[in-house]
Amino acid sequence: MKSIELFVGAGGLALGTANAGFDHVAVLERDRNACNTIRRNKAARMRHVRDWRVCECDVSSHDFRQHAGDVEFISGGPPCQPFSIGGKHRGMDDRRNLFPQAIRAVREVAPKAFLFENVKGLLRKSFANYYAYIIKQLMYPEIVRKGDEEWTDHHARLEKVVTAGKQKGLRYNVVYQLLNAADFGVPQRRERVLIVGVRADLGVKFSFPTPTHEEDALLYDQWVTGEYWERHRVPKRDRPKMPGRFHARLERLACLWSSAMLKPWRTVRDAIGDLPAIAPGERCCKFPNHFLNPGARAYAGHDGSPLDEPAKTLKAGDHGVPGGENMLRLHDGSVRYFSVRECARLQTFPDEWVLEGSWTESMRQLGNAVPVRLAEVVATRLGEMLRRADHAMSVIHAAVSARSGRQSRP
Repeated sequence: MKSIELFVGAGGLALGTANAGFDHVAVLERDRNACNTIRRNKAARMRHVRDWRVCECDVSSHDFRQHAGDVEFISGGPPCQPFSIGGKHRGMDDRRNLFPQAIRAVREVAPKAFLFENVKGLLRKSFANYYAYIIKQLMYPEIVRKGDEEWTDHHARLEKVVTAGKQKGLRYNVVYQLLNAADFGVPQRRERVLIVGVRADLGVKFSFPTPTHEEDALLYDQWVTGEYWERHRVPKRDRPKMPGRFHARLERLACLWSSAMLKPWRTVRDAIGDLPAIAPGERCCKFPNHFLNPGARAYAGHDGSPLDEPAKTLKAGDHGVPGGENMLRLHDGSVRYFSVRECARLQTFPDEWVLEGSWTESMRQLGNAVPVRLAEVVATRLGEMLRRADHAMSVIHAAVSARSGRQSRP
């Protein structure tokens, strides 16, 4: 199914949707370093990526009508800074709010479906009205805002259309959900809002996948059976003490059978434990982007990610936080920065995926990225539902054609 991706960044969402079977004919991004990352992996003939057309451009200048009739799926992550909890919370007043361009792309292409993602901060109470406005525009993308019309007045018009339910033309069934990437096998606590729309005429009722991993199963592996430590060959003398906050939960977990649980959350150790140990200033030849940046320090609210839990949410590091939460906290209390490769692992990028730019720039790309695994899980479910709908439609058309053929015979 041919597709395009907006705001491709480091390529996490694009890789995930490509792994799910969507074929990107073009990916759009205005940031030079992010485009260089995509070009570097395209030149390396990476699976899927080798066929992408990289458009380094301001998405607002792109004519999406050229894709109409050819592209059936649109994905993208409009810049999250306007809604990020770590940002300045300007939301709809932020010039980086590019949701209107995502909506324009849907209007001009009329794809069968779309998948957009953004940060948890989009659901903040102060943005509730504007978020509802975004959703209604995605439902009825052809009802456009007039020249000097306030967004609140446009929202009111859209609400009347939704209430009446009689609008003809392009319409989408839109659902959204806040998902924690750790619940789907990503070694990172990363909550993202996923917005899925399916064209109403297809009759597809999309529902989000259910979690496959859970914290209770991880705690069971670590503190009830000890299988986690055995798997990683951690001697008993080197195992940390069980955190006190887990005592009450473990009393309950000890009475359960592990077969009743989902898979364990994946931890930092699960993700990076097999990477070669390196000293600050050293570079690893076997794994690209695997080098350590010196100078990490912990302070209130920013003390790094524990080795034996999913990582804290990786951040882009452009909100006055040096390196964001991109640090590893060892059992002795010391901290160090993650290498770029380690962060790529935490975002479930393949090891052959190379990030272009300085350490700071590479970390920014990764901090803004969607975990590849999370994107793939959601997009796979969406793709399956769309293919089933296509198959059902083809069966109906074949039956109608056969009936018409019989009726036309003398």
